[in-house]
Amino acid sequence: MIKLTITIPKHEVCSEYEKLVTNYCKSLPVPGFRRGKVPKAVLEKKFGDTLRGETLSSLLENASDTIFDDPQFPQNDRPLSYSDPVIEKQPVLDLNNDLVFSLLYDVFPQVNLGKWQGFEVEVPDVSVTEEDIHEELERIRERNAVVQDKNDGDSAAKGDVVTINYAELTGAGEVEAGSERQDFVFTLGSGHNLFKFDEDIIGMKKGETRTVEKTYPESFEYEELAGKTKNIRISLTALKEKLFPVLDDDFAQDVDEKYHTLDELKNSIRQRLTKDLEKHLRNLKLTSLLDKIMETTPVDLPESMIRYQLEIQWKNLAHQMNMPADVLTTRFTKANADELFDQWRPDTRKSLQGRLIMNTLIEELGFTASDEEKKAHIAYIAATNGSSTEEVVAHYNKEGERDYLEDEIKEQKLFERLLAENHVKLGNKKNYFEFIRK
Repeated sequence: MIKLTITIPKHEVCSEYEKLVTNYCKSLPVPGFRRGKVPKAVLEKKFGDTLRGETLSSLLENASDTIFDDPQFPQNDRPLSYSDPVIEKQPVLDLNNDLVFSLLYDVFPQVNLGKWQGFEVEVPDVSVTEEDIHEELERIRERNAVVQDKNDGDSAAKGDVVTINYAELTGAGEVEAGSERQDFVFTLGSGHNLFKFDEDIIGMKKGETRTVEKTYPESFEYEELAGKTKNIRISLTALKEKLFPVLDDDFAQDVDEKYHTLDELKNSIRQRLTKDLEKHLRNLKLTSLLDKIMETTPVDLPESMIRYQLEIQWKNLAHQMNMPADVLTTRFTKANADELFDQWRPDTRKSLQGRLIMNTLIEELGFTASDEEKKAHIAYIAATNGSSTEEVVAHYNKEGERDYLEDEIKEQKLFERLLAENHVKLGNKKNYFEFIRK
């Protein structure tokens, strides 16, 4: 935050006041006087406080606008676009003295880089294995499974799709008010239910009802059930099984006509998983190095910058929920919204600090993006995404996207430089999906 003290000389104060009074003498209707013939003394006696107040407002506004519009005013001392200057203490207009007042406002934070070379960070030793490819293949197989009704009299088994009605019961065997749930569908064994009663349903037949007693540990993932015992009545109303396709060339062709054999599908999966792994490892390396650099480079972030970023996250949340931001605001109490902002704040601060450090490093190291580098980057994106260069160019030509192409190239250069100036070592081996989903 900056405190900017402004002094307006007495003669300018008096000149502004006289101009205002003269204009009102000519235009203001006052009983007993013809328009334009009101004596200055009469006007001052009748409207003195109002005249001084209006003069003061005009002087304050014009002075701040003049200063910030001046191209000679230091760029680093200009207020952030979302930080309106406020007057520290409202001054009083005195025609016998200079007008002195102070503005308070946030400015773009300055970053004094600390150590950014010679660090060592560790990332897990992860690779794409045949087991990972098989696991992904099974997911695709799961998505292509056919679901059909099981025969009457068949029992529910792990992997079946069940439809149930359930309710909590009181000690007297009555239904707890508000606990009933109708037509709840899930896959047995997935654990996608509040009460975790998968095992209790296995063996049931369609049309069967049973009451189960469930005792939950103190460490149970759902707080409302932790340490409690519940009696739950479950009725199985529908029972379906999944028929999985055979993993062969026909299956590969059903997934996408561009595949002719199962091996082609597997190779495509391998390439996709490898690309995702490289992206995640790159992000982890960069994040780990930035964490180290941030320890040596504290940044004093203005509150308005943090708040502005939090409001962007709020708008993004509203977009994800497919509603306007003001509608989302009405769904939350102020206390709940403030609690959510408090949860977001630490990560927001860290993200802003990291971004400012990266921008400072890019500037100090003099990274640029040439036209040839832009063309190469566009060609790489097109090849990676399976799109044409024209489509990529059209994307970056959109309003709000034009600067991203250059930024991406500069950031890539910075990342390569950070890798060259620091050491990344491999840690313990980790499963691919365990790493990706973390």
